[in-house]
Amino acid sequence: MKKIFSICGMSISAIVLLLTSCKKDFLETKPLSEISQLDVWNDPTLTETFVNGIYNGLEKPLIKYSRSIFVDESQRRSNKNLQDFNNCLLTPDQIPGWVGGNTDPNMYWKPLYSNIRSCNLFFQNISKVPDDNTLIDGKTLKQRLTGEVHFLRAWLYFNLTNLYGGVPIISKVYQLTDSFEVARNTYADCIKFIVADCDSAAALLPKVESGNNKGRATLGAALALKSRVLLYAASDLHNTTTFPGYSNPELLGYTDGNRTARWQAAKDAAKAVIDLGLYNLYKANPAPGDDITQNFVNMWLTTNNEEDIFVKYYTPTTTVYEQTMWLLNGPNGYHSQGNNTPIGNMVDAYEMADGSKFDWNDSVKAKEPYKNRDPRFYSDILYEGAKWAKRPSDVANIDPIGIIQVGKWIKWNSTTNSAQTVFGLDTPNGPIETNNSSATGYYCRKFLDPNLTGPYETNIQPYTYRYIRYAEILMNYAEACIGIGQENEARTYINMVRKRAGMPDITESGDALVARYRNERRVEFYNEDKRFFDVRRWKIGPQAYTNATKVTVVYPLNPDHTTATIPTITSQLLEKRSWNDKAYFFPILRDEMNKNSKLIQNPGYN
Repeated sequence: MKKIFSICGMSISAIVLLLTSCKKDFLETKPLSEISQLDVWNDPTLTETFVNGIYNGLEKPLIKYSRSIFVDESQRRSNKNLQDFNNCLLTPDQIPGWVGGNTDPNMYWKPLYSNIRSCNLFFQNISKVPDDNTLIDGKTLKQRLTGEVHFLRAWLYFNLTNLYGGVPIISKVYQLTDSFEVARNTYADCIKFIVADCDSAAALLPKVESGNNKGRATLGAALALKSRVLLYAASDLHNTTTFPGYSNPELLGYTDGNRTARWQAAKDAAKAVIDLGLYNLYKANPAPGDDITQNFVNMWLTTNNEEDIFVKYYTPTTTVYEQTMWLLNGPNGYHSQGNNTPIGNMVDAYEMADGSKFDWNDSVKAKEPYKNRDPRFYSDILYEGAKWAKRPSDVANIDPIGIIQVGKWIKWNSTTNSAQTVFGLDTPNGPIETNNSSATGYYCRKFLDPNLTGPYETNIQPYTYRYIRYAEILMNYAEACIGIGQENEARTYINMVRKRAGMPDITESGDALVARYRNERRVEFYNEDKRFFDVRRWKIGPQAYTNATKVTVVYPLNPDHTTATIPTITSQLLEKRSWNDKAYFFPILRDEMNKNSKLIQNPGYN
């Protein structure tokens, strides 16, 4: 969406004003109120710009605080709001750390409905838009835009159902004279509505977008979203009883018991994407000797690859939070801020290279915990001793190679005849950016380009963010197969993803297969904003919101007063976390409840 994101920050009226100001006689300019009501729908270019604004209202990936810090993936130093959230201290008056601040501004009730209104406004007026029936990628402009807005509205409603369960389905544009008191629809009705929008989008969208339309929704994106929707709808949260005393279970999930049909629908939806034959895993079949870790690094640094289904592009001229990932997420020893640092629980989820679990209680594995791990571990995580990027010029004299230093060295001072502690460059006590260091002993490597060399403030990374990639479709298909008992088929598709990662096949069955699948999904999609909802739809909150861990790294002093070259690394408590079942759904904030007496609050928030 290169063009989309270069103009969508402007309001429609501002764009129209810019266009009309180029006329010779400014006095002929129409009033802005007239332009906003008429010209947007009389000019296909302005209509497309209007749709661009809806795209811009989707959730913001990898902003200052990633969604990963609200689940068992990451942590952002000492932030009380986040600690409150991770102890489930959500109320109708506050969703701590989530609403407001530097978190995603688009992922809760009010902005989601605001963007849905824009979709409905489009549908109300699209018949007025002239169309010369020119085909681009096999579709007319009106067909494509209509399909895109069906897709976008489905996306927005899906986010609402993930956060709140059943919500009011609004498909018209309300006027000031209308009654705004609308009851919540059932969860089943919402999923039916979302799927219908996906189907409508698929019927109107091209298989591929070319030129300046690359990045807009396609047939594959619509079918892939449908796959995600139906998988979530078949999951435990919406098909088992979590709140037995709640008077309106139909708002939280299905009440008909026909779960097998839902798993089958999810399987069929994923297969429809696979059968398009348009996508493949990036570097799906690594040859012996291939650098698999580098394959994963490269996947995130490519502008386009065969795994992309629905993506968001950026250009170097558009300075937004997502493009300053070096500043936001890089190590403090590079003058970066160390946000979204992986917690020990997440790091420990990466298997050993032979497919066995990593375990701190295994003395051999614990002695050198970063050896012989899943290749994705090395592409995703920065840890003590990892060789990464060149240091900034004012730090390169201390570390000319670029080795991550999150530990401390105990060294003998022969002058004072005493031991002294020297802290690494990327620690809270090191000499660089001490306020911005990781508290976990790790930093996120995923998405970051190690070849950037400019000052951290200007290290703009014009990367592609992948909202949906093909690996997810394969995993969705596998999960649906597990749901209907087709375990051989499930293992086949899970092992496709593992083969690309250079990992051995899995062979488990039953509950062990479910656990193995879930861990594989956790690792494959680390920091891609999937784990937050996976934990909820699988109803594993008590397992996920256990206490977060960190590592301490010490190079001890040897008896001969030399310093050890291999550190002692210890897993320790980082912060306490706890779970409350009410957090499977968000509360509807009090101001929304006060505006609409027909709304029913979610359980646990009265």
